[in-house]
Amino acid sequence: MQNYSKAIVKLLKGTVERKDNVWDDIITYQSEIQDYISVIGLELIIKKEEGFAYLKQTEMEDGTTLNLVSRRQIGFEVSIVLIVLRHILEEFDNNPTETQSFERFITNTELKEEVELFLPETYNKIKSFKELDSYINKAAEYGFLIEKSRKDKEIKYQIHRIIKEKITIDDLLDFKNKLKDLL
Repeated sequence: MQNYSKAIVKLLKGTVERKDNVWDDIITYQSEIQDYISVIGLELIIKKEEGFAYLKQTEMEDGTTLNLVSRRQIGFEVSIVLIVLRHILEEFDNNPTETQSFERFITNTELKEEVELFLPETYNKIKSFKELDSYINKAAEYGFLIEKSRKDKEIKYQIHRIIKEKITIDDLLDFKNKLKDLL
């Protein structure tokens, strides 16, 4: 067994945070880990400044992958939650203050209010607002939200910075343009 075996196993299971016990191994053995996983079509992505690492499938010459990572079908509502989260994080990063922390927190109530602004007027907002908890839970399940505290029905989340890797600025702009076409 290699010194970095536990790190590879953790990476294969999902995103590894700076606070994780294998973080130092990932940093120390990153070239060895990359050599090992490249054989199966994976690439190690380390975001030291943002405090996480993950594996990404590499594309073959024809643009396909080995499909090691299952792709999830994300519905319209969950997509909107993710786009809103990405938009909130982008605004947060672009408006720094001297006292600002690195993390962006949001409550489920605040997130519901933000998501509602992005839904088309013709969309059934009343039904959707009632179901938003399940869509927010999906975003947390996918690793884009980290629950930090819970008091009664109010949940405080941290927006995970991996969302910047999964939803790019181009994706944000494309979504905004499509939304304008709907309105």
